[in-house]
Amino acid sequence: MEKTPRIKTILTEKPLNRDICVQGWLKSKRDSKGLSFLDLTDGSSLSGLQVIAPETLANYHTDVSRLSTGCAIAARGQLVASPAKGQEVELHAREIIVYGWAPPESYPLQKKRHSFEFLRSVAHLRGRTNSLGAVARVRSRLSWAIQQFFQQRGFFQIHTPVITTSDCEGAGEMFTVTSLDLQQLPLANGAVDFSRDFFGRPASLTVSGQLEAEAYALALGNVYTFGPTFRAENSNTSRHLAEFWMLEPEMAFCDLEGDMDLAEELLKFLIADCLANCAEELELFSRFIDKDLPARLDNVLRHDFVRLSYTDAVKELEQSGREFTFPVAWGIDLQSEHERYLAETLFQRPVIVIDYPKTIKPFYMRVNDDNKTVAAMDILFPGIGEIIGGSQREERLEVLSARMEEAGIDLASYQWYLDLRRYGTVPHAGFGLGFERMIQFATGMANIRDVIAFPRTPGSTAM
Repeated sequence: MEKTPRIKTILTEKPLNRDICVQGWLKSKRDSKGLSFLDLTDGSSLSGLQVIAPETLANYHTDVSRLSTGCAIAARGQLVASPAKGQEVELHAREIIVYGWAPPESYPLQKKRHSFEFLRSVAHLRGRTNSLGAVARVRSRLSWAIQQFFQQRGFFQIHTPVITTSDCEGAGEMFTVTSLDLQQLPLANGAVDFSRDFFGRPASLTVSGQLEAEAYALALGNVYTFGPTFRAENSNTSRHLAEFWMLEPEMAFCDLEGDMDLAEELLKFLIADCLANCAEELELFSRFIDKDLPARLDNVLRHDFVRLSYTDAVKELEQSGREFTFPVAWGIDLQSEHERYLAETLFQRPVIVIDYPKTIKPFYMRVNDDNKTVAAMDILFPGIGEIIGGSQREERLEVLSARMEEAGIDLASYQWYLDLRRYGTVPHAGFGLGFERMIQFATGMANIRDVIAFPRTPGSTAM
């Protein structure tokens, strides 16, 4: 494979009057007076490189004249200053090599704006468009920034299992993993005999790596896990996916206050990094996707997050004078409309709601002294709603055991988790960041299906 510079590097460093070779795909071609103007991209930047191909090229009439949007080529020639407006350099080609053709009569992506709904139907090609290519680059940058943030702070990354026997959230919305013949399931007492399955017991795709991360937090101090999680929730909203990525740090010797501090610091770090390193992409989003995006990103950086209790949040909602679709009362789980009212209308900045009723939160959250609430926190962002959920974990063996029994959880299956409270227990806390929701906020994209390469949703695997 020939080593060639990326177009982003060329446009940044501008190695003028040097012979170079670039490779990529055509965004468009325009012919004029014995020349073809090729707009070439290799996916490294929003801007393409203009390649000027003269008809004196040996294969101009056989190949170059037939080029169209989507064709893959290599262009060798000299990079020079461009006299045209809107671009600083251009490549004067002395050789064009065609790697792959894209017949215009069947190639689905043409030089026009396509709806996001249409692009989801060609998910394998949509990364070639300006908007979805920009989303992919922002996603990559934010993923790198996450690693930087935690590595700089002494955290260790833990790769937690994708296949699990633990239902962390207790909601039962998990995908079963099995090697059994679904046409001839083995039965025992009228139920599937999972003792004859691959693992000898029921297994599922994980909804969270938190419980396993706790085990290593209580060995290494501060850890994080970052990877795909799965939820078999039959929801077709613009905020839900069946397969999505979660960032989950866990910190030993940490309480709820420390948990909130780290989460706020992380979110501001990611947004600042995106603003510094994805300026071209963010300009595109602010022009064509969400004109309020720059102000909203800046708003997060300029203000401390509001912190208030669930009880106070409910009072604010009850006194708002709003008629919500879901009525507000103490003890309910806040809905998206409630969360967005708090963040967008009432406070107009990110809000951290803490101390939720224990009846609506999972078993692992630490019970407060009032025995009615738990040391939980949700971070609500304008335009998104909940972007982070976290808590101080219950470190007291007897309290955790009682909570698990109340929830109907088989303690025998969680002895390893209870052991963490038997042997050297300490206060600890953590949270989960929905990575796709973070990308939605950073880009202004309205539908979560457009910030992941291949969205998995009810009735659809994208490919």
